[in-house]
Amino acid sequence: MTTFVTDVQPTDLKSDMGRLFHKKRLLSFGLPVLILAYLAYVFVTFDIAGLRDRISVKNAQTLISDSYSYKTHVTRDNRDASVSVAIEGERKGSYPDGQSPAWVTLGETTVIDLEGGHIVRFGPEIIEYDIPGYGVVTALPGRSGVNAQLPTGQVPDWISVSKNRLAITTDAGRLTVTRNRTEVFRYFGGWELFFFTLDSRYHGLSIAALIPLAWQGEAGAIFHDFWTNKMWRHQDVAWAILETLLMAFLGTFGAGIVALPLAFMATRNFMHLKTVRFVTRRFFDLLRGVDSLIWTVVLSRAFGLGPLTGALAILVTDVGTFGKIFSEALENVDKNQIEGIESTGAKPLQRYRFGVIPQITPVLLSQLLYFLESNTRSATIIGAITGGGIGLLLTQAIITHKDWEEVAYYIVLIILMVIFMDWFSGWLRRKLIKGE
Repeated sequence: MTTFVTDVQPTDLKSDMGRLFHKKRLLSFGLPVLILAYLAYVFVTFDIAGLRDRISVKNAQTLISDSYSYKTHVTRDNRDASVSVAIEGERKGSYPDGQSPAWVTLGETTVIDLEGGHIVRFGPEIIEYDIPGYGVVTALPGRSGVNAQLPTGQVPDWISVSKNRLAITTDAGRLTVTRNRTEVFRYFGGWELFFFTLDSRYHGLSIAALIPLAWQGEAGAIFHDFWTNKMWRHQDVAWAILETLLMAFLGTFGAGIVALPLAFMATRNFMHLKTVRFVTRRFFDLLRGVDSLIWTVVLSRAFGLGPLTGALAILVTDVGTFGKIFSEALENVDKNQIEGIESTGAKPLQRYRFGVIPQITPVLLSQLLYFLESNTRSATIIGAITGGGIGLLLTQAIITHKDWEEVAYYIVLIILMVIFMDWFSGWLRRKLIKGE
């Protein structure tokens, strides 16, 4: 009979188990405490408690409504009593002299029917706004300011009145009177003049009316009026989208071409000099460690503004990323396949071409196509800095306080562009990698 003797004492086992349970207890209770402490820090630092006071629901509602509606401006020059009507207040959307929408009656006294009983009158001298349930507000603009007369009682919150300005905002519209100008806004749903501007003979025609005209040989003229729309600039927008796609394509595939040969210099199985491997890897860290937006600012000082600078910014950042990814793929290649090519008397370049590249091609293509889709979104932001692409138009529309239906139009196009690139990259991936 054999007897086994162990050196482990019961006291030592008990002590080890006690330390193990103590660590687990610290981890179980300490980690939640750290998370709670971090959340408390965020709550105080970002002033979460004051967020409710800073939120403006009214501004948010106005912003959302502006994204799917437009407003028509009826403007009176108080110096000569002339009246003009323009969609969004733009010259490109102005009605010809003597013309106006059906709810505006031009004359010595211009009558603006905002519906629901809301009537605004531009008289030769006096401005009147008849508000149902409140009364008539009159204003006499002059050199000394705006002399406003309101019904007796407390002034409601939706009326702002001072010596030089009167502003009334109701659900039907908005009236603003200053010393030199009187203006009425009325909102409508939709994107007005999206297809044809007022000066086009096709404005206001339905699709059913346009189809016979196109069949009779006016298809080119119809498309020309749509393509050269001065309000929505479809031609400029299409070119901007093409610039964005070109920035993403050139930056992504250019980075792949540059990163592939450099990746061989960062691998142990292809580069035996440690110094070269170290320098190459740190070079990749430098390129991808700096965000593409920073590279955009740096390169714009060197190469100026334009889509080429945006493509170079994407290229520089992705060279660092692709270099790391490709080098890791190269370190995992099968040596037997390379030795088989070498046994045929192949030269080094031939061994790389037929023994290495086919093994890493699926990784290369999948990463390139993934980053192509991602860089399409990045090119939108980069274009806003470098002065190219759809990002520039979007930024201009926001900065210049354009009405938000145009901003919404650009955002919708960006989303559709990203969806298209997602589908296109997936289709290429199936074709090139899976062979479907």
